[in-house]
Amino acid sequence: MHDRPRQPGLPLPAPPLPEDVPPLPARMVNEYVYCPRLAYLMWVQREWDDTADTVDGRRVHRRVDRPGGTLPEPEATATTPPFAVRALELASERLGLIARIDVVEGEDGRLVPVDIKRGRRPHVAKGAWEPERVQLCVHALILEDHGYRVEEGFLWFAESRERVRVVFDEELRRATLDAIAGLRLTVLAGRLPPPLDDSPKCPRCALVGICLPDEVGFLRRGEGAPRPLAVRNAAALPLYVQDPRARIRKQGLELLIEREDEAPVRARLADTSAVVILGYASITTPALHELLRRDIPIAWHSTGGWFLGLTTGLGHRNVELRSAQYAASFDRTRSLALARRFIEAKIRNQRTLLRRNSREREPVEPALRELRRLALACREAHDEGTLLGLEGRAARVYFQHFPELLRDRALREGFNFEGRHRRPPPDPLNALLSFTYAMLIRTMTVTLVRVGFDPFRGFYHRPRYGRPALALDLVESLRPVLADSAVLGAVNNGELRADDFQHHGPAVALTAGGRRRMIAAFERRLSLEVTHPLFGYRLEYRRLLELQARLLARHLLGDIDHYPEFLIR
Repeated sequence: MHDRPRQPGLPLPAPPLPEDVPPLPARMVNEYVYCPRLAYLMWVQREWDDTADTVDGRRVHRRVDRPGGTLPEPEATATTPPFAVRALELASERLGLIARIDVVEGEDGRLVPVDIKRGRRPHVAKGAWEPERVQLCVHALILEDHGYRVEEGFLWFAESRERVRVVFDEELRRATLDAIAGLRLTVLAGRLPPPLDDSPKCPRCALVGICLPDEVGFLRRGEGAPRPLAVRNAAALPLYVQDPRARIRKQGLELLIEREDEAPVRARLADTSAVVILGYASITTPALHELLRRDIPIAWHSTGGWFLGLTTGLGHRNVELRSAQYAASFDRTRSLALARRFIEAKIRNQRTLLRRNSREREPVEPALRELRRLALACREAHDEGTLLGLEGRAARVYFQHFPELLRDRALREGFNFEGRHRRPPPDPLNALLSFTYAMLIRTMTVTLVRVGFDPFRGFYHRPRYGRPALALDLVESLRPVLADSAVLGAVNNGELRADDFQHHGPAVALTAGGRRRMIAAFERRLSLEVTHPLFGYRLEYRRLLELQARLLARHLLGDIDHYPEFLIR
């Protein structure tokens, strides 16, 4: 099924915009005609995600975005020699819109708006697609509201270097006014429109990984596997700095990590998703400003790896999402429903990890049965205290058998693991788990901030001592999948040696070299591709973190009726 044909109906004028609502950008009318949900996401929820097309579009507009020329008064246009004005900004109170018109040409008392498009001219009946023709007509209507005479305009397609003439006839004007009214009604209604149904528009949309049209449709209907739309893998990776003598500064489009008597290490800003500082490395103010400008967060850890905090820019402006998050977090019924899913999924993933990797089949069978019983019991938990009890019993069973996942008996004896203990870690395996959990929590916190959540307001973990409660909620089910698996892989592969740990009384901590090797193992795990058990397409675990955060957003905003957890098979 493709987009539904437009149904004829009586025009419904939009009410005036409230005084505290600014005029809507005219380009949002284009987005509304293309997809009402896209316009709402972009304008109301302030979502955006660059693609190659959008970056190239900004490049094409670079010249016309520089203002130039002067627009004469309407009565003077008939006697003024031919002129052109670039980057003209005008607003219309009647339409409730403001536009930045690429080029306005004038001759013999008539104005001709020109809109610049990055691609090639489409070979369609009217010379251009309807959203582009409507946007150009919006520019004409705004110019007319200022007293100018406008009969036609042009679309300039930069790639094919062609002009397409657009006549502002009655049919196009009526369609444009209907689109303006529809956009304003949608914005004022304050409700996210539903996604398009199996539309060919979606794969090239810049917001497909945020909107999740196929995933939402699949979760609503339970049929029709989603196309692999939300699975592009980002090339940018975190930059880790743990040398206390290091100094991070900006040079051009790169970060330089300088140390005394050593050649600097260079990292391209375009390839950096976050800067992670473990310990006391320093960063210059210009570097900090550039990272904030690019929305690249700086994560701060103690020398031992404890996650201390995050430095970011102003943050995401999606107030609707945070309002929905707060409302659900104060609703005990909704919070409990989410908490049940988090803990059931965690126990099921712990069970799967034991089943897959245990080297002692018979002793682990009773543990698998008990974990299955505890996971099912989560569905009937009537309060958070009961869930905490179930989670604690499952943890004791799981970690009792965790040494059996190590490669051989000598390795088990060398790591001397006798159960999970956090503060302080009494053995190397506990030190590895604590360090890796801190990295996973930091990674999820960065993801939640980028998606638009408040990471400190959760549903199962309550806000206390400034901990990122929502990040802790979402990593519960992913600890076995990402952190525990990364630790087991690094140990079983021999990447960590006895001299990678240091003992301080009863506590065991990683050395700088040990941290470096564990970071490499963790990041390698995040870069591993996996087939999503629900949607069937492949994606990196790194991208999965964002997908799970976006699915929670879709649930809280009413797109889907439950939050789908990620379960390994």
